[in-house]
Amino acid sequence: MIKDLMFDNKTISSLKQIVGSENLITDKEGVYAYTFDCSHTQSAYNKPVMVVFPENTKQVSDIVKFAAENNLPVIPRGAGTNHAGGCMPLRGGIILHFSKMNKILDINPGDLTCRVQPGVVVGDLQKEVEKFGLYYPPDQSNLAVSTVGGGIALSSGGPRTFKYGSVKDYVIDLEIVTADGEILHTGANTAKNVTGLNLTQLIVGSEGTLAIVTEALMRLIPKPEFKNVLLVYYDRLDDAVNSVTAILQHHLLPAVVDIIDRKTINTIEDFMPTGLLCDKEAALLIEIDGDRASVEYQQEKVIALCNENSAAHIVCAKNEEEQERIWTSRRSAFAACAKLAPNVITEDVVVPRSKIYELAKGIERLSEKYGIITLIMGHIGDGNIHPNFALDLRDSDVRIRFEKLKKELFELAVSLGGTLSGEHGIGCQKSQYLNLVLSENTFGLMKKIKTVFDPKNIMNPGKFL
Repeated sequence: MIKDLMFDNKTISSLKQIVGSENLITDKEGVYAYTFDCSHTQSAYNKPVMVVFPENTKQVSDIVKFAAENNLPVIPRGAGTNHAGGCMPLRGGIILHFSKMNKILDINPGDLTCRVQPGVVVGDLQKEVEKFGLYYPPDQSNLAVSTVGGGIALSSGGPRTFKYGSVKDYVIDLEIVTADGEILHTGANTAKNVTGLNLTQLIVGSEGTLAIVTEALMRLIPKPEFKNVLLVYYDRLDDAVNSVTAILQHHLLPAVVDIIDRKTINTIEDFMPTGLLCDKEAALLIEIDGDRASVEYQQEKVIALCNENSAAHIVCAKNEEEQERIWTSRRSAFAACAKLAPNVITEDVVVPRSKIYELAKGIERLSEKYGIITLIMGHIGDGNIHPNFALDLRDSDVRIRFEKLKKELFELAVSLGGTLSGEHGIGCQKSQYLNLVLSENTFGLMKKIKTVFDPKNIMNPGKFL
């Protein structure tokens, strides 16, 4: 960053009047740390950038009004765990960091709702609502840092999407700030609402390109009475896939059905030994919840079906400690990959469940073709696979090979009846591939909607729209 990439004193002074000097970062070293996310996209921007920490909706509104008057981009940012470059300041501008808007404003057990600010950490919210016997199911693997606002921006899912749905299924009402600084609500305080167009669901998953979320009314459900976790090993990947098909055909609905391949199993065990069986080709993590009698019944049926489909070994957690150990292993997969190479890139494609085996074998072929270390894992229950690529992005040849692999991965997913993302979003990493899944007319309609919401194109510009 050079001097002309820093804001002038007049701009800095104006924003200080809104949020105070303690809520601004303007020096190049401080700003630089907020220009990356987990996508490993190079932080290339050619206009001034600053980071602002608003403390309330009024401040957000005033910041956006100032930005609109001065044609400055506004980029909302949560924890920065995005994998698709969705919160990068590609055209400079004001990064709105929501770490100071992190309050749980209300938990209403009677209405089964909670109202939160966007900076609330998902794991913290889950713990708080469980004190009331309630449950917030969206369960991103990095829930210890991921925020509710980020989940809304991406319509994040996670392992429990299979049974409970993704974030979009839990948003009832949003308080938003529009591109001209107006504050409005998209829904109502009621569980049902068909009054006008569904603006709430239009904002969910829009990655901050239409408006900025400053509060959210979220749906909760009663916490399941009991749960248990199975770890089922297989000598063949197709046997694992067939087991999932059998479970569904017998009308069983576990909370989680995740898969990890042999490379992932071995890498996790090297990173954090917990006794995983490293000679197996794949493993299913299956979580079953409900009342105790139902869980025991479902567990018995699932075990029988897995055995019928050539399960090599089944671990059935005996207590909460064993459940947590299995989950800790699963959630450490991304971090474990960092032992293999300087960089780890997690991709996100979705196919019909019946095409999971073809997708996995195709990913293995692409890995061999381009010489990229690839570990396959994901939410097999809903067809959402996350291949982890371990590579050294300092090597230009590796970068070129990976870009070719990525393009063929997306083409493979689409050819199998799938799409580009189930929960990580499009950001700036996948925007060039949208023509694989969206017709020209469909994309044109989306751009018109963007123009209505944001005629000056200041809301997170340079992303998928």
